[in-house]
Amino acid sequence: MDYTDILVEKDGAIGAVIMNSPKTANALSKKMIGELTSAFEDFRADRSAKVVVIKTGGKHFCSGHNLKEMIDGSVTDYRAIFDDCVRMMTLIHEMPQIVIAQVHGVATAAGCQMVATCDLAVADDTARFGTPGVKIGLFCNTPMVALSRAVSRKHALEMLMTGKLVSADEAERSGLVNKVVPESELESAVAEMAHSIAEASPLTLSIGKRAFYTQIDQDEPSAYEFASGIMTLNLMTDDAQEGIKAFLDKRKPTWTGR
Repeated sequence: MDYTDILVEKDGAIGAVIMNSPKTANALSKKMIGELTSAFEDFRADRSAKVVVIKTGGKHFCSGHNLKEMIDGSVTDYRAIFDDCVRMMTLIHEMPQIVIAQVHGVATAAGCQMVATCDLAVADDTARFGTPGVKIGLFCNTPMVALSRAVSRKHALEMLMTGKLVSADEAERSGLVNKVVPESELESAVAEMAHSIAEASPLTLSIGKRAFYTQIDQDEPSAYEFASGIMTLNLMTDDAQEGIKAFLDKRKPTWTGR
């Protein structure tokens, strides 16, 4: 696909998807959703990438859906937008890579949903987060799904019901982001996190990510039963055997992805 609203980069094991529609504050138009979906599908098939960073071109991370596409439409039109967006968000969890949101400026509505959906998130101290749909008569129902799984119920309900923006520090306290750094350090902080993750076996990362999202909503006995089986299978992989032997031999492991 020829991209116009996003940029895609790759440097070794680290990939990046850059939302690049600054005039709309990177609003998730139908075109933007389609391009993001295509990029995520491409990375899902690229086993040489271990980490994918989602970041912004411009002053803001993402302002949510493009409201100009949400007037005078049909039920079919609107449902297609939300279904396409849900599919795009779901791909973030289906990708074998660890996905990091690099957040600058505002991340509101579906933009906040994207942050909540990403495996990890780092924000600078200018970042603001919110689900302000309630203020315009359109409750942030789909962003609610990801948000309510990332933060406590009370934090999620306050954001959803008031529509107020919360600071980066508040987002960190609630668990929406992993860490907050000064604006000048955002790029380097994310790069450090990405390269630290990329030291691991790509197969191990993909096994662990898939297992995490499978067990997280199970009851504890079911989760332990599932995790024991996955850990047994993981131990049978070449990379697990190589990693253990390398540790015992006090040397750096050589990953094969098998």
